[in-house]
Amino acid sequence: MFVIGLTGGIGTGKSEVSRLLNELGAEIIEADKVAHEAYEPGTPGWREVVEAFGEGVLDADGRIDRKTLGGIVFGDEEARERLNGIIHPIVRRLLEERIAKLELEETSVAVIEVPLLVEAIKQQSRWTRMLDEIWVVTAPEDDVVARVRARSGLDEKAIRARIGSQATERERIEFADAVIDNGGSLEGLRREVTNLWRERAPHN
Repeated sequence: MFVIGLTGGIGTGKSEVSRLLNELGAEIIEADKVAHEAYEPGTPGWREVVEAFGEGVLDADGRIDRKTLGGIVFGDEEARERLNGIIHPIVRRLLEERIAKLELEETSVAVIEVPLLVEAIKQQSRWTRMLDEIWVVTAPEDDVVARVRARSGLDEKAIRARIGSQATERERIEFADAVIDNGGSLEGLRREVTNLWRERAPHN
């Protein structure tokens, strides 16, 4: 099975690229959805997060409020690294389990959509062992701000703070086997993704 790690900054269009790849035949694993399991009450991840950041990150039902937690870590690099150090290894193990399951099902191509893939690799290189290639989605920052503002309601300052809290585009491209430019139309993106699929996916 050929495994692609798909990454890119907030608002660059990773989900749209995943959707297009799924149409072409890839199985998609969204790391953000898998990560929710790492925060479930009573799990080791839940306990470590509460121990590290206090019970103030819990909602009335005792679940971790990820918006509250995000407000703590987005503006504090040390806190963000502490959180990543807790969650990334758990998410990696869960993803490895998903990959093993797809291999048993004889899946040809799997795409793991991981927003913080470069950050995770820098923290623990073992992430690269489960990937055959890394594809990076890029987009002009003004386009990113407009997209995120439209879907989230965050103001421009908050959005740019989130962009600044992530790896830079240059850092991501250093790890990339392929770069997908999402600065144009949807049809242009579709052509770019389709061509990349035909050139690099091993089943063709």
